[in-house]
Amino acid sequence: MSQRVKSTFERLKSGRLSRKERKELQRRLYSEDPGLEVVHRNAAGIDIGNESHFVAVPPGRDKQPVREFGSWTADLRRMAAWLKQCGIETVAMQSTGVYWIAAYEVLEQEGLEVYLVNARGTRNLPGRKTDVQECQWLMKLHTYGLLQNSFRPPEQIRPVRTVWRLRDRHVQEAARCVQHWQKALTTMNVQLHNAISDLSGVTGQAIVRAILAGERDPFRLAKLRDPRVQASEEEIAHSLEGHWREEVLFELQQAVEAYDFHQKQIAACDRQLQKYLAALPNREAPGGAAAEGVPPEAPKRRARQRRPKGNQPHFDIATELRRISGVDLTTIDGIDVGIAQTILADLGPDLSAWKSEAHFTSWLRLSPQRDLSGGQLIKQRRQKVRNRVANALRMGASSLLRSKSYLGARYRHLRTRLGAVKAVKAMARYLACLVYRLLTRGQAWVDRGTEEFERKHAERQLCVLQRKAAAMGLKLVPSALA
Repeated sequence: MSQRVKSTFERLKSGRLSRKERKELQRRLYSEDPGLEVVHRNAAGIDIGNESHFVAVPPGRDKQPVREFGSWTADLRRMAAWLKQCGIETVAMQSTGVYWIAAYEVLEQEGLEVYLVNARGTRNLPGRKTDVQECQWLMKLHTYGLLQNSFRPPEQIRPVRTVWRLRDRHVQEAARCVQHWQKALTTMNVQLHNAISDLSGVTGQAIVRAILAGERDPFRLAKLRDPRVQASEEEIAHSLEGHWREEVLFELQQAVEAYDFHQKQIAACDRQLQKYLAALPNREAPGGAAAEGVPPEAPKRRARQRRPKGNQPHFDIATELRRISGVDLTTIDGIDVGIAQTILADLGPDLSAWKSEAHFTSWLRLSPQRDLSGGQLIKQRRQKVRNRVANALRMGASSLLRSKSYLGARYRHLRTRLGAVKAVKAMARYLACLVYRLLTRGQAWVDRGTEEFERKHAERQLCVLQRKAAAMGLKLVPSALA
């Protein structure tokens, strides 16, 4: 039976339009009657601005189909009342900075369906661009269902996301302060960073604060060394022989005070984050009590460290994440508590908004971006990723380089075959697929070790060789040495 040929609209919705078809669709959209199927009949478009917003409704709904409203709350409510008076049910707006948030919340409270769209998909406006043309163009695209709605986490997840992102900014600022320490010490020829690896550790902080307290004897400073530091006291003492300059010591004092301030802010964020996480409901594993594909003799994961590692929150966040998500994402090698918290804060525990793991990885921009025409590859481009979850998964993939696990062996194999840059993206995509399976099906990840990957890789190579030999009319014979 021959397969039915999809219409242009159907192919557009699936994202499989050739270059010729895209140009034809744009030409039709620019005309008065594109001849496309109307998906949202009661649609409006809003061009978001800093001081005011321009709103367009279909002609015939009002004597003035395009109006300008202020950005203050009273005018936003007047805009929502006017849209409802015109019989509008759904509205499309671009995600312009943070200016869209207030308008989105007011329209959502008034019962209107709001589409938050990426400006990348609406930039093909012909001719000169004005605010009036922009809102009319958004309304036209939304009427024919050519705009894709952006994902927004549930209301109860948004406070967690706000505090977690704020905490991440404080962590980054604290790291810059530590870099400022090193700059000031190096200016005075105090080479402490060559003796110890982390200036913000126990030894580094003790020595820096003692210097600011007035201690100058390098051997007394070296006695503050923690026993776990590999460098000897003599080596640390030699690295502390510098020339002390008053203005640079003042600069170091400022950097230490800024570091302490950000540490207090991080602690405050931890308390607020713990409060918001405790308010989230429990979630059962999607796959039920017995996870699919897990053998009864599955090895247990090694015991976790009691003390927080690195910049992790100073409370038992791992238990909270397991309770909220219903699964333990940290069983996947390369995903620690910080990455799991980033996934929960940005997406929430429910990933039903994405139909499949292919859809999920494509939304994360971890899938190849290819342009096809006539069934042939025209161009493969690389887009900048600003998705926090994708960046976190890339960091998790990079940490697998020396991991003695199945995922570590897979990453090293990809790194050898594709190179470092492509291997990180490919491994991040695989981690995203594992996260999707855990949160949607409840499947648990069981590490089978490096040997299991090597065995499967050898089997795949053997199958390829046998297929090539059969195509040439040959047969592989095992060697006596093997």
